[in-house]
Amino acid sequence: MQILDSTHTTQHLPMAALIDCLEQMFIAGCEVPLRHNHQIAGQTSADDGILLLMPAWQTGKRMGVKTVSIFPGNQARGLPGLHSVFILYDATTGAPLAVLDGDAITSRRTAAASALAARWLSRPDARRLLVLGAGRVASLLPDAYRCVRDIQEVQVWDIRPEAAQAMVARLQAQGLQASVATDLEQAARQADIISCATLSNAPLVHGEWLQPGVHLDLIGSFTPAMRESDDACFARATVFVDTPEALMKAGDILAPIASGAWEASGLAATLEQLCRSQHTGRRSAEEITLFKAVGTALEDLAAASLAFDAFAAAGTSGASAT
Repeated sequence: MQILDSTHTTQHLPMAALIDCLEQMFIAGCEVPLRHNHQIAGQTSADDGILLLMPAWQTGKRMGVKTVSIFPGNQARGLPGLHSVFILYDATTGAPLAVLDGDAITSRRTAAASALAARWLSRPDARRLLVLGAGRVASLLPDAYRCVRDIQEVQVWDIRPEAAQAMVARLQAQGLQASVATDLEQAARQADIISCATLSNAPLVHGEWLQPGVHLDLIGSFTPAMRESDDACFARATVFVDTPEALMKAGDILAPIASGAWEASGLAATLEQLCRSQHTGRRSAEEITLFKAVGTALEDLAAASLAFDAFAAAGTSGASAT
C-alpha cells in the first residue's frame, strides 16, 4: 500500500486534469451514501469541532473513505481549520491501495468543482474574479478558474486583511493582476465571478450587490449555522447545487427556504445534470447564476484515483509503502 504525502498528492492533481476528471466521474456516477456528521465538543464552544466520514465506491473499480476534522477555532492558533485523510481501496477485493493526503484532495477537488460548474454558469467572457477568503481552498480558486475562463483580474477579500495581502502577493508573483478588495460591496458590484470560500456564520455577499450576468459561487457553508450569502441572493438568482445534499445541510440554502425567499422546487439543476447535458446552464448574458456546493465523496474518489494512477504511472520515488 502506497502512502502519498501532501507533496505527492498535490503533484499528481494538476488543476486542468482534475476538472476534466471530475466531469467524467459525474457523468459515470458512483455510489455515495450520506456522510456521517459528528459534533465534537471542545473545552469551550470556540474549541468545538466536526468529524465527517465520507465514503464512495464504483462497483468493480475503486472505493474509498475520507475522514475530515473541522475545527474553526484553529484560526486563533495559527493552524488550518481542516485536516483530512483519504484511504483508497480496490472495490473488487477490498484491498487497500493507498493512503493519500486528504487536505490536498479536499482543497483541490473543491476548487476544481467550482470551476467545473463555472463552465456552464459563468459568462464565457468573464474576466474579473473576486475571491472571498484567503485560506487553502481560496488560494486555489484563481488557478482553477483560469482553466475555464480567461481571468485577467483577481481581487481578494478576507476578514484578516493581512491574509488577503499575502494571497495577493503570491498571485502577483505568478504574474496575475491581483489586488486586495478593501470595499467588499464595490468589489462585488464590479466582479464577473464571485467565489466565496470562508467559514462565515453570517452573510458576506448581499443580493442587492449582484449585477446582471454575475456568477456567485458559494463554497464555505456546509452546516445549517454557516452562511456566506443573504436571502436576496437566492431570490434574484438561478440556483444550482453540486448534489441534492446541499438542500439538507447548507445554511445558505436552509435560511432562504425558512424565510420564504426561495423554494427548493426552484432548483435549476445539480452539477451531475450539468455534466450530463441534462440542463444547459446559463441561459443569457444577463442572468444571475448561483452555485452552492457542500462537497461530495464522488469528487474525493475521482481525485484520489487520479492521483494514485498518475503516481503509479510516473514511478515517483519518495512516497512510502507499507
